[in-house]
Amino acid sequence: MGAEPVAILGGTGPQGRGLALRFARAGTPVVIGSRDGARAIQVADDLGGGAELPVRGAANAEAARAADLVFVTVPWEAHEATLRGLVSELAGRIVVDVVNPMIFDERGPFGVPVAEGSAAEQARAILPASTVVAGFHHVSAKHLLDETGDVATDILVCGDDAAAKARVMALADDLPGARAVDAGPLRLSGWLEGMTAVLLSINREYRTSAGLRLSHLDVSRRRSG
Repeated sequence: MGAEPVAILGGTGPQGRGLALRFARAGTPVVIGSRDGARAIQVADDLGGGAELPVRGAANAEAARAADLVFVTVPWEAHEATLRGLVSELAGRIVVDVVNPMIFDERGPFGVPVAEGSAAEQARAILPASTVVAGFHHVSAKHLLDETGDVATDILVCGDDAAAKARVMALADDLPGARAVDAGPLRLSGWLEGMTAVLLSINREYRTSAGLRLSHLDVSRRRSG
């Protein structure tokens, strides 16, 4: 609902498109980024054209420069290279890492180890001049793109900078049916990422697209500061 734009790198994939759609519908301008700027422009036109939503497309570098808060939704195999190519563009920005390090084989999804501990911690190591926050890993792209229903899930967010985490959580709370949850410091982000493989395995077993909802949690009792 704020006027400040957000950028979504790798925003032409299902997760990026879904987040772009929901943020734009909540009133937040969105710049979709991609390695292929023309592809980003086309996806943005498809998402925003009919409903006249505030969405535009650009190459990743231009998208990164266009916003102070930047989501990273690229595939895991492109994570390191993408960030290393955008160090200067992302300096001074809040970078929200939504990437899940995992592979898929005949038995389904499986989390892979990351030397730094998690994708988000890898991002922090690559981007020393950025503030990295982890979150939105467990939000179903199917539900994000389905405009007929609410997102209806808790969105767990990890980070070490309280102000940056608060900005990201406010965006999460803007999504219909969603609830932002402070999941602690960035060092716990690996557990969020790893849980995604478990959730995908559950969804595969039960042929659904369930999210996470924490029981017996009153978010109003969150500690201040």
